[in-house]
Amino acid sequence: MQPQALMLFAAGFGTRMGDLTRSRPKPLIPVAGRPLIDHALDLCDAAGVGRVVVNTHYLADQIHTHLSGRPGIAISHEAPDILDTGGGLRHALPLLGAGPVFSLNSDAVWTGPNPLDQLRAEWDGARMDGLLLLVPRDRARGHGGTGDFIPDAAGRLTRGPGAVYSGAQILKPDLLADIRDSAFSLNRLWDSMLAQGRLYGVLHRGGWCDVGHPGGITQAEAMLAEARDD
Repeated sequence: MQPQALMLFAAGFGTRMGDLTRSRPKPLIPVAGRPLIDHALDLCDAAGVGRVVVNTHYLADQIHTHLSGRPGIAISHEAPDILDTGGGLRHALPLLGAGPVFSLNSDAVWTGPNPLDQLRAEWDGARMDGLLLLVPRDRARGHGGTGDFIPDAAGRLTRGPGAVYSGAQILKPDLLADIRDSAFSLNRLWDSMLAQGRLYGVLHRGGWCDVGHPGGITQAEAMLAEARDD
């Protein structure tokens, strides 16, 4: 079964952005003249995702206003507490519907093949419970660290210094029901899938930039300009 809906994460506080997020949520920070969230929604539109659920918490009214009147988008508001990625996804399941779902972070910019199309083409629900889109460390702009996952020859993942998780994935959300906490990271779900050998990854074939900090804005704009010049 192919995913029909997408969870777009937009609830975070954006603390690494410093003053830029004191009065504006991170998804509305402009990159190349357009809010980050619009870059993400362009990917959804181009991939033909019919149902998008956006979670909100910090300065939520601004995001609600920005998205008002846009068809095919539902809001999953988290209050009084933010629920992190795992809790946020579980909270949104009534809006997402049954079956596997895409999820996408709103604080990255992409070039090259649509990441959602890449994931859809590689998804095999018979052997996968999760499929993460990864970026080689040497092409992970705006991102430090040693990487997150190591894929084997078949794409099955283990944790370790290797490729960087891009913030795009397909997941079967069934295992969320086994977690008692209300707020928790999707790392908990990944750990369950890793233990069963059912978490896979595929490498993105284009450009990617993490825009989680102020320096990422300049890097993302440079990457987009390079893609236009090619």
